[in-house]
Amino acid sequence: MSDTLITVDHISKKFCRSLKRSLWYGMQDIGNELMGRQRSDELRKNEFWAVNDVSFQLKRGGCLGLIGHNGAGKSTLLKMLNGLIKPDRGSITMQGRVGALIELGTGFNPILTGRENIYNNGAVLGFSRKEIDAKFGAIVEFSEIGEFIDTPVQNYSSGMKVRLGFSVASHLDPDILLVDEVLAVGDLAFRLKCFNLIDRIIDRSAVIFVSHSMQLVSRLCNRVLVLENGNSLFAGSEVAEGIDRYYSTIPTLKPDFVRDDSNVQLHSIILNDSIEAQPVIPRTSDLRVALQLTIDQSLVQGWCSLVITDMEQKPVAISFSDDTLASVGKISDPLTPSPSVEIQLTLPRIQLSKGVYYLTLVIAEKPGGTPLARLNNIKSFRISSEKDVWPPFELEGEWR
Repeated sequence: MSDTLITVDHISKKFCRSLKRSLWYGMQDIGNELMGRQRSDELRKNEFWAVNDVSFQLKRGGCLGLIGHNGAGKSTLLKMLNGLIKPDRGSITMQGRVGALIELGTGFNPILTGRENIYNNGAVLGFSRKEIDAKFGAIVEFSEIGEFIDTPVQNYSSGMKVRLGFSVASHLDPDILLVDEVLAVGDLAFRLKCFNLIDRIIDRSAVIFVSHSMQLVSRLCNRVLVLENGNSLFAGSEVAEGIDRYYSTIPTLKPDFVRDDSNVQLHSIILNDSIEAQPVIPRTSDLRVALQLTIDQSLVQGWCSLVITDMEQKPVAISFSDDTLASVGKISDPLTPSPSVEIQLTLPRIQLSKGVYYLTLVIAEKPGGTPLARLNNIKSFRISSEKDVWPPFELEGEWR
């Protein structure tokens, strides 16, 4: 058998936004197929390309990270790979057994029990009852379904369906494993088990992994395909470059003031003396923040903290002020109802990895205490680095 398990050759799939027209177009297409006529590549009224001219190959031992915004065409592509829908143009060649978890309960009969569905799925993949018997215990143990294995699947929670679905798809020796974002439904402990299992499966299979978590993509995948509006924006083995291209399509978040925002007015924020909307900060250089704001008198004795979040709005770092605003800020007139405050902060030799980050200012009654005011995403900046790494931090150490 060839090491190339998946070959996708210029495939496209179009859909219609109108249900009535979609039904009519479907009848036309069926009629044309029965008459032996070739489908037209022209878009009809209300039609659009959900996937347009996408090509790639994936060999055994490869893990392809399929990334893109919601509606980019990821799920449509997975359904074509799994044979649930067929492309309008192009061809797909899949070699070997395919395990897929692309929707909750995919491949399950809801009125059958978990046990019965395991045997049904195994039979579809060509396993004998004896072979499924040998794997049954491991499937049930991994899924943590326990006493519910003889309960109809329609009575399972979404998390139980995911656990059983992934366990079946991964334990029946798939040559190809398709995993959609649906895996995020599971709890943290189970997700960790799944990712560890995927690490082992990759050696003998070809895996396509869909996720919005770039940290997971960078950890698991050795290839990446970025989709945007159904088109291939990037495809290749340079995972960090692909993630860069994905992030470049995300619009910059606007500042968001919450929790008594009327008590705080931000007049300006400058990073490293730059007036750019998104300044570039070389990794290991100092990050200098200069803020000018007007605050309510009630906040003068509050403590400041500056939170750094990544593109997914996950906090990656925080810096607390050494004292209250009255002490750390240059207050023009602390006796006025709304004094003006100037804050300057220097973060030496910033160790963040390359990527885009946001700053959030929090004023609290004490360090780490209840926020009195919170200004979200007041500034974005980009860390540049010669190294293509995506964990939040790149630490320097003494290597011997």
